[in-house]
Amino acid sequence: MTIKDLAEATGYAVGTVSRALNGHPNVSEKARAVILEAAQKSGFQFNTNAKQLKQIHSNAIIVVVKGVGNELFGEMVETIQHSLSRTKYQLLVDYLDEDLNEVTRALQLCRERKPRGVLFLGGNNQNFIQDFAAIDVPCVLVTSDGSKLPFPNLSSVTTDDLEAARCGIETLIAMGHRQIAVIGGDPSISDTSRLRLEGCMAAFAAHDIPFDPRRDYQSGRYSWQNGYEAVQTLLRGGLRYTAIFAAADVMAIGAIRALWEYGLRVPQDVSVMGVDGLPLGSYLVPQLSTVVQDGARLANRGLTILLESIEQGKKARHETVPFRVAKRESIREIPI
Repeated sequence: MTIKDLAEATGYAVGTVSRALNGHPNVSEKARAVILEAAQKSGFQFNTNAKQLKQIHSNAIIVVVKGVGNELFGEMVETIQHSLSRTKYQLLVDYLDEDLNEVTRALQLCRERKPRGVLFLGGNNQNFIQDFAAIDVPCVLVTSDGSKLPFPNLSSVTTDDLEAARCGIETLIAMGHRQIAVIGGDPSISDTSRLRLEGCMAAFAAHDIPFDPRRDYQSGRYSWQNGYEAVQTLLRGGLRYTAIFAAADVMAIGAIRALWEYGLRVPQDVSVMGVDGLPLGSYLVPQLSTVVQDGARLANRGLTILLESIEQGKKARHETVPFRVAKRESIREIPI
């Protein structure tokens, strides 16, 4: 079928059909809908298919979320959805497992949905190095630092994960703790997990506190269950710690449950501290101490940078959002 055939089938002029298929604005929405529906039903394809399809973009913004159990990302998606609801853009959210490649998934979505831009919530820089060059729309990597990646269409907004974890461990050390276990993500597949582990180890090294990752670190997904299972593994090993630092609040909450089942009280027997600053932590008994990330600011800055790149052609930018340490009821001082 040709454009002329499609024009005869829909009753519109050849010029109107051509403009509708090429995404030009000066076509009524009714005409565009009729023409695109007819094209789809008839299996119409352009003669110069690849070139012309590339020119047609939806008004979609895709958010690729790496980690189905990450509560912080869930809150950030809500923030993005609220902000986008006041614009012309449509939000498409895609969740994938922590150990999958977020960049190849985004590339697939770009080919299928032709978005105006992509927000990545979480990511591994190695995946970007290997696969991102094929993505040509503006993108923003949120909660991971992309400043060292050589892509002019990739911005990033992040917290300093290494420094955040270091400050969390420093807080526990200042309160007298020396036997500290750490639970977190898999550093081999997550830049965030790697940086947070490095921050912990930097704090231990600064105070000459022995820390063996093979003994004192348990990795898993950022979820309640994996935090629970990580602490169970530590306790079964027979070692006793005065504090547990969790690289995510959801893991800290699971850890508290595991400690309770072993008859250990928080913070009387074991102090527990997390990272993220989930609102839920303020309502736990005891209230969860945590390194607070500003999730709303991360989400809004990421979205603002993306829209400015789409609409104004602004160059890639890389920003760091501050964090703060919230000392609450789940940690206590012990005699040094």
